[in-house]
Amino acid sequence: MFADRATVFVEGGRGGDGCISFRREKHVPKGGPDGGDGGDGGDLVLVASDELRDLSKFRFASHFRAERGRHGEGANRTGRRGADLELAVPVGTQVRLRDGDEVLADLVHDGERAVLARGGRGGHGNRRYATARRRAPETAQVGEPGEDMWLELRLKLVADAALLGFPNAGKSSLLRRISNATPKVADYPFTTVQPVLGTVESPDARQLTVADVPGLLEGASEGVGLGDEFLAHLERARLLVHMVEASAGAQEIARRRAAIDHELQLHGGGLAERPQLLVLSKIDLVEPDQRQSLVEATGAALACSAATGEGIEALRNQLFATADGLPVPAAVESEPELAEFLVYRPQPPRRRSFRILRDAGTLRVAGRELERTAAVLDPDSEADVARLTAELERLGVEQALRAAGARPGDDVLLGPHRLTFRPRPRR
Repeated sequence: MFADRATVFVEGGRGGDGCISFRREKHVPKGGPDGGDGGDGGDLVLVASDELRDLSKFRFASHFRAERGRHGEGANRTGRRGADLELAVPVGTQVRLRDGDEVLADLVHDGERAVLARGGRGGHGNRRYATARRRAPETAQVGEPGEDMWLELRLKLVADAALLGFPNAGKSSLLRRISNATPKVADYPFTTVQPVLGTVESPDARQLTVADVPGLLEGASEGVGLGDEFLAHLERARLLVHMVEASAGAQEIARRRAAIDHELQLHGGGLAERPQLLVLSKIDLVEPDQRQSLVEATGAALACSAATGEGIEALRNQLFATADGLPVPAAVESEPELAEFLVYRPQPPRRRSFRILRDAGTLRVAGRELERTAAVLDPDSEADVARLTAELERLGVEQALRAAGARPGDDVLLGPHRLTFRPRPRR
């Protein structure tokens, strides 16, 4: 089944921990600190691929995390950076925060990339903490976690032409006739419930992609029949092929055409100004001597029948003649020559204002503001303790300590105080 939306959780790789190590060489009895830094975590990257057609692969896998950076080692060896995790998505994928409507990335060309979750920074090894007065520090920094977030992926079909019209207008039958697509076809409305893409080939080996969008109803722009979602797919089409049943008669054809055009105008996105071909479908249901006059009376480009094949070749030729010369809609136009090198980098969350260190085997929370708050803390004052607890919770210190390996009952250093780690029970 075609899937045009998916919700995923993405996370950059955690940074590797810094190393606590000292030189141990013959004839060097008191070697200095030589603990290397941990490697940075890998980034999570989306890459647009024209080999994919929908988002169905995210139906059964929704959590993705890039590789963690390697820990630092002795002899000043820095840990290897974690490998990036690249997720391929179809061309035309938009990325939004799950709980917001702001577009973070809009991947409209093959090869475009979006760096969505950066890896955490690797921790410093103990050689970084050596000073003239502290020549053998047993302190190293724990690697930082990568950025993480819930995202919504929305696919807007990228097609050269899109078939639109009321339900049961014959769009699916036509797509089966002119392309390699096999949409469901029946003699009742709403047989198409998801967009379908097909490839149309010309005798000279040129190709066009044509989308069959589920039938629209009056009020589609306001969500009737999920019409607002279906209309969104039309924004990526260079040409709209408006299909109306020929047997409806000239007056009804004009009314249906005007109704759909009105919905395009209300939806916006430049759809009302998009080039259109009016095609009369099911022309085999009209008496042969009335067909030409009906085409002229309605201003249709042509008439066809998927059942008998009448007008099909003319429609195929018309599609190539019209769509080939049309530009990509301005809403998704970009510099093609730069697309291969274009990398979207959404504004990342602010880096946390504290670090987790291992100091002589004990975890220590280091951060200027936190240490300043702890310095004036009266451990006998319930108000002071509550204020510090609230600040630690707000900054995510408990979660960071868990990730660093802290267990209930462990001592944790913060400024001049030694605290007992008592995490809240996980729900």
